[in-house]
Amino acid sequence: MSGTRQGNPPPPASPPEVMTIDELAAYLQVSKSSLYKLAQDGKVPGQKVGRHWRFRRETIDRWLDESRGGKV
Repeated sequence: MSGTRQGNPPPPASPPEVMTIDELAAYLQVSKSSLYKLAQDGKVPGQKVGRHWRFRRETIDRWLDESRGGKV
């Protein structure tokens, strides 16, 4: 058995510019179900493309900085 929990992929060495739910969950180290809820409630910046969520890494990084009270 590997060191990662089943169902969550390991974070990529360099996250892609546009991330899926799976990739962002690994990047933020949160569960996919929590991330779906945050996205549906508009609490995390993302866009639905058809039936799938997509998240821009630059926007997520800015959102994280702002939520910590940092300046962009």
